[in-house]
Amino acid sequence: MPAFRSSRDLGLTPDFEGKVRDLFDLGDQLLIVTTDRISAFDVVMDQVVPGRGVVLNAMALGWFDYFRDVIPNHVLTTDPAEFPAAFAAHGEALAGRALLVRKAERYDVECVVRGYIAGSGWKSYGKDGTICGHRLPDGLRLAEQLPEPLFTPSTKAATGHDENIPYAEMERLVGGEAAARMRDVSLSLYAQAADRARDRGVIIADTKFEFGLVDGRLILIDEALTPDSSRFWPAEGHTPGGEPESWDKQILRNFLETCDWNKEAPGPHIPAEVLERTSRRYREVLDILFPQEAKRWAAYL
Repeated sequence: MPAFRSSRDLGLTPDFEGKVRDLFDLGDQLLIVTTDRISAFDVVMDQVVPGRGVVLNAMALGWFDYFRDVIPNHVLTTDPAEFPAAFAAHGEALAGRALLVRKAERYDVECVVRGYIAGSGWKSYGKDGTICGHRLPDGLRLAEQLPEPLFTPSTKAATGHDENIPYAEMERLVGGEAAARMRDVSLSLYAQAADRARDRGVIIADTKFEFGLVDGRLILIDEALTPDSSRFWPAEGHTPGGEPESWDKQILRNFLETCDWNKEAPGPHIPAEVLERTSRRYREVLDILFPQEAKRWAAYL
């Protein structure tokens, strides 16, 4: 299938365009199209990673199904024939990357769970021995498993980076009962996902969830445990103290770091070889974690 950059190429105008997803507001429903766009350092690249959007969609669907008896999610259908007519007319292009979902009353917080020390958590720990206010033991190494998973909420930024917030601030934003419910569910989902992934040779270092309300009921929305919302590391040979190889856009980031670029739009030209290697990396982890989903959507990759 050809690479997919934007719904606009089909003559469809999104109500909202994120770094990766195009959203169409259909009243009490949303049509979400996961494109092949890719961003790095908060800049959306001019080129796309073929099939990336389908992998992200398939991965999220795999986890939504895995958690179906734990918490409901927002998915109504993945079948373009069941989409509204304007979208069904483009069924071939949208198949594998579009979802019709319930529109939830979204909580504007990111529910981040960290099981290993990495990224901004590692930088924070190096400064004062804490991650988002959680005091940690001395002597932890980069990529080391934490004594227990940490719940570290953040704001949900429309552009740029999300910002970590204290749990008390989350309580202020959404209410104490809702905050506690989302915290407990997030930690439970992470624990179950981490066990499943570890059995398949994958470490989930950290991830984030988003939640909303439909008819007063808490549901899982957006995406779940994809390479864009999580750090996936190979379990085999994992040794704390260095930066692990990861199943995400790190190949692209590494290339961009070699470029004479000011980290502002537009991004530099990306060689086809880098785009293809990045695409393969995304597909690898889908094949490992959800081979059935990989097979189901293979025709669109």
